[in-house]
Amino acid sequence: MQRTLQALFFILVVKPLMAVVLGANIRHPERMPTHGAAILVANHNSHLDTLLLMSLYPISKLHKIRPVAAADYFMRNKFLAWFALNIMHILPLERKPKKGVDPLAHIEVALKNGDILILFPEGSRGEPERREPFKTGIAHIMQRMPYTLVTAIFMQGLGKALPKGDWLPVPFFADMFVAEPFQWQGGKDATMIRLETEFQALEKQGRFDTWS
Repeated sequence: MQRTLQALFFILVVKPLMAVVLGANIRHPERMPTHGAAILVANHNSHLDTLLLMSLYPISKLHKIRPVAAADYFMRNKFLAWFALNIMHILPLERKPKKGVDPLAHIEVALKNGDILILFPEGSRGEPERREPFKTGIAHIMQRMPYTLVTAIFMQGLGKALPKGDWLPVPFFADMFVAEPFQWQGGKDATMIRLETEFQALEKQGRFDTWS
């Protein structure tokens, strides 16, 4: 039932919304992982980010695409919690886990089950079209699953289509640039430097020399 409801939501709501609101151009779509274990790492400017990334996959594979999101953001509302867990198939992340609880255990299990995770290392949506410093949570996950392939995706335009604080999307063209996948770099600092380097290179592909 869960998979059926998710499929209907994306067929009837998400796919038409993406077609009407966004003209999306993706550079190097062949670099997108087709199966797990894998992690998509993207910058985060809009509520549309997750929907667009998930809509790139066939309906038959949606149940294997797992966005990671802070539990406190959606668990405070019963309907939002049900929707996030059952339709978006989100993996909730506790920002302040209880003592003795491993906050990454279920994420590790999902990767071992062959899921494709979506992570936004900025932690939350930033100002429109402005990238915030990355947090190191992604490095902790990669350290535990060092052979997992990580694909960086730089997105531009979604912050103008539906910026933080707005709920009504406006039509806008979005560009997406996909990097070659990489793995754990042997240390947290080296891994974060590699991730930042990938995003800087993707940004230059779009000739976005400065954030404005």
